[in-house]
Amino acid sequence: MAERDSGVVFERDAFFELSGDLLGVAGLDGFFKRVNPAWTDILGWTTVEICATPWLDFVHPDDRAAAVAAGETLRQGGPVVRFTNRYRHRDGTYRWLEWHSVSSLTHGLIYAIARDVTARRETDEALVELTESLATTLHSIGDGVIATDAAGAVLRMNPVAEQITGWALRDCVGRPLGEVFRIIHAGTRRSAENPVDRVLREGVSSALANDVWLLRPDGTEVPIADSCSPIRDARGTLRGAVLVIRDTSEELRAMAARERVQRRLEVAERMASVGTLAAGIAHEINNPLAYVTANLELVREEIRALSGGSTSGRMKELDDTVRDAQEGAERVRKIVRGLKTFSRTEEECLGVVDIHGVLEVSINMAFNEIRHRARLVKDYGPVPTVIADDARLGQVFINLLVNAAQALPIGEVEHHEIRVVTATDAEGRAVIEVRDTGPGIPSAVIDRIFEPFFTTKPVGVGTGLGLSICHNIITGMGGTIDVTSVVGCGATFRVTLPPTQSASMGDELAGLPSATTPAPVPRRAAVLVVDDEPAVGVMLGRVLRQHEVTTVTRAADAVRLLEEGRRFDVILSDLMMPAISGMDLYDELARRFPEAAERMVFLTGGAFTPAARAFLDRVSNERVDKPFTPDSVRSIVEQFVR
Repeated sequence: MAERDSGVVFERDAFFELSGDLLGVAGLDGFFKRVNPAWTDILGWTTVEICATPWLDFVHPDDRAAAVAAGETLRQGGPVVRFTNRYRHRDGTYRWLEWHSVSSLTHGLIYAIARDVTARRETDEALVELTESLATTLHSIGDGVIATDAAGAVLRMNPVAEQITGWALRDCVGRPLGEVFRIIHAGTRRSAENPVDRVLREGVSSALANDVWLLRPDGTEVPIADSCSPIRDARGTLRGAVLVIRDTSEELRAMAARERVQRRLEVAERMASVGTLAAGIAHEINNPLAYVTANLELVREEIRALSGGSTSGRMKELDDTVRDAQEGAERVRKIVRGLKTFSRTEEECLGVVDIHGVLEVSINMAFNEIRHRARLVKDYGPVPTVIADDARLGQVFINLLVNAAQALPIGEVEHHEIRVVTATDAEGRAVIEVRDTGPGIPSAVIDRIFEPFFTTKPVGVGTGLGLSICHNIITGMGGTIDVTSVVGCGATFRVTLPPTQSASMGDELAGLPSATTPAPVPRRAAVLVVDDEPAVGVMLGRVLRQHEVTTVTRAADAVRLLEEGRRFDVILSDLMMPAISGMDLYDELARRFPEAAERMVFLTGGAFTPAARAFLDRVSNERVDKPFTPDSVRSIVEQFVR
């Protein structure tokens, strides 16, 4: 019997010594009576040191209150299971221990087993931190994220996904993704394959095709883009899928806006190109038009001279024929003048402007758009002159007239009217109104009518820039532009401009010759004509036949004549010529023959280049616009020989 008891004790002691867990027997006095070697292996203390120190001294200060409460439970005979606290290592660090303890009140002892769970605790804490970090990331990213299990059922989704899909997480957890994520092709309206199905079927990443829309529970549709990837465990087993979705509504709107801006910029570039082309055409037309109109006037002068005042049918018929040709040439001149005026792209050029004159040119330019849609009524009242840029002011009037016309249907001229009204308001300002009898402007959009790129016209008809540009032009001149409209009763655009100051007008009038001052009789003058169009020189020779006229077609020939000692009372020079222009000729004469340079008069068919406009701003010499009348040229020459 004694031998058997001895064997039991040996086995018990062997298990005690060999256990990898911390085994200990403590008294109710707070000291360990016996501990196994694992204490030294795990905590570094010797068995003697552990048994000589109250066990509470090893406990982390933050855990002592809980440890005292657990000890009290054991003193009362109760067990303590899965109790964790931190014990101090000999090096000063702490290890997490998980305790299972019972007490024997009969023997006054506590039997305890502790396991080092430090690594597990650190892993658990890291997992908690990782989980919290992932949750924070999931909630903060801008895309929607939906995770599914291997069967395609929803496990979780972030708030962005809730917002995009229209589903709350609590309502869709456990549902098949196909019920939550219903998608269709925008063009065909047919159902699109769910990318998660493909990922779970093939185990590869997938993405949606273009033009796919998500159907929300409330019936609204959202354009989306997505990507989907498989979720695998450490062994590579497919455990589910994660779907990342993005609402592309703003992207599509931004893309559409960029396309609209691009189209409008292309239109603006084409308009600028057309303006430059129109200016060049105007210049080329004005050269032959100059000698056509002047020669027609000379023909009429000759007819009147030959008839000797007779009103015979034959001579009158000839005179009427030439007059009709003159009227046709005048119509061409007005068209060309409009091209010259409204194709200008230079810096603003302010001057005293006659409103009615600009309106007439604008009406001529816009009339082809008007005549098939409405009657044009001119209701002109007296208006003051204004300080403005005639080209930009004409641009405003043309825009308003064309807009009025385009608001009316083609072919119903007898039913519609465009009325142009001018007046002076109580403050002395010039008032110009363009009224139409069209459908009017809805009140919902009338406040936006002057916004850039806003238009009520169909796609391809308007750029949405015209009225915005008009507003900038008029306000830049110190005026106002506004609109009133009643749906079904047309619209009225009203422009007001401040009048020219009377002092400025007085200064201009002061410079004019007195009507009672008799003009001196001109003497015969020496005139040099420099123009690359030979017909212009021939025509000017006829117009100025009472003077001595020399014509050349090259600026170099004019310089040669001056070098030979020829002197001229006036030099009529074309502004734009090949090789050496009239501007180059002026600079050459200013350097070598300054007196001759002062006597230059420029004939211009349109200063459409920046260099030409800058030159005319720089020099103060007289200039005559082509086409011109014989009397205007004679008057210029007479100024130099009186």
